[in-house]
Amino acid sequence: MPKLNVLVLMSDEHRADVAGFAGDSVVRTPTLDWLAKDGVVFDHAYTPSPICVPARQCILAGQYPKNCGCEGWIGLAPGHMTYAARFGQYGYRTAAFGKLHMIGSDPSGGFQSRPVGDVSFGNAHPTLEAYEKPPQELPGNVPGMNKWSDRKEIQRARPGEDNPKDAMALQGACKWIHDQFVDSRYERHDPDRPTLLYCGLSDPHYPYICNPERFSYYLPQMKSFVVEEPFDHPFLGLSPWPPEPLQAGVDIAEEEVMRARAAYYGKVECMDGRFGQVLQTLRDNGEDLDDWIIVYLSDHGDQLGEHGVWEKQKFFEGSARVPLIIRAPKLLPQGTRISENVSLCDLFATLCELCGLETPEGLDSRSLVPLMKGEAQDWPDEAHSFFLQQGFRNVMIKQGSLKYQSYRHEEQGEMPEVLFDLAADPLERRNLIDEPEYREALQALRQRSYEIA
Repeated sequence: MPKLNVLVLMSDEHRADVAGFAGDSVVRTPTLDWLAKDGVVFDHAYTPSPICVPARQCILAGQYPKNCGCEGWIGLAPGHMTYAARFGQYGYRTAAFGKLHMIGSDPSGGFQSRPVGDVSFGNAHPTLEAYEKPPQELPGNVPGMNKWSDRKEIQRARPGEDNPKDAMALQGACKWIHDQFVDSRYERHDPDRPTLLYCGLSDPHYPYICNPERFSYYLPQMKSFVVEEPFDHPFLGLSPWPPEPLQAGVDIAEEEVMRARAAYYGKVECMDGRFGQVLQTLRDNGEDLDDWIIVYLSDHGDQLGEHGVWEKQKFFEGSARVPLIIRAPKLLPQGTRISENVSLCDLFATLCELCGLETPEGLDSRSLVPLMKGEAQDWPDEAHSFFLQQGFRNVMIKQGSLKYQSYRHEEQGEMPEVLFDLAADPLERRNLIDEPEYREALQALRQRSYEIA
């Protein structure tokens, strides 16, 4: 049997619940809805780290942060095994377009071809000297971070030009598809060689700016979250840049919040449309999408002001839970939803099994294939997430409906633990850490956190 081609579509900061297939009746996501209709949807997929760089490195490596050396804003070492490198070892032609977010001296991530690289996206530092330059401080930035505060991001939300870097990534990916499968200029195409193609977009990551038509469409439809007030916790209760509560109508104007949410929804729709163009380009160049394994995922979510918090870094569902769809109608059941907990680290082993490749040893990755085929009665219903930056060593374990979180800081010491039962409290409002009926489960989860931290 010939090897199937693989297409990985990855967005940045897309909440799992802002999609039509996820039940959102406002946002327009026809591409993702099509993938979900004939694919497998994971309703409880979690990021290995709720922040861009370590999340993406862990997904590529199929390992949690401490096992791939990516604790904090640190990239994979050159030559580190990734699923892209593994596919290359088995004869696949591999290429990556758009945002890969590799940090360090090797921006390739194991892909053979990186025509639109992270260097042009400002995400790679090819020399050590780049690390030695002090950050340029700009007005309104968080000191030392060379970025706007969360408050300013919200206040600057507006209609405007769609992300031009994503347009560049889309153009490059579509041209590459034509060259590989048709090449009308030289007829040197090679359609029979198996392909692993990655296309990564920056949307819907802030800045909260989107096309004026979409901004106008979504603005009057924006509503408040059921839970807007900050959670009583020294880490969970604060928006990250800088640490402060940002409750709508209290800490920041409600009108500004709704404009930021409208722009975010518009960016989700833009991202969906661009991925739709990639799929249509494959069709236009003679490819049957049923012959492809198509994966959609995002690195983490965005709180969007829920619990008074914006962007990521938190273990709330809005930040830590992510969309994950795998469509392979010739291999997998169609229109299936998976309720068990999975990690984005599991993608590596899953792609290897689907394509008949031997999975390397030493991974944290678990193949999702038995789960998707209904053959994993003994699936370990558990996923982990880590925030290991700025002196914090925060750990989350999602086990069944329970979500345990431990918080430690190198200087501040331990912070209060948190335990949610999402079956009873899906909005994550009640900390059950002192509840007697959860004492036995808490002890087991606490011990598990010591094992994985």
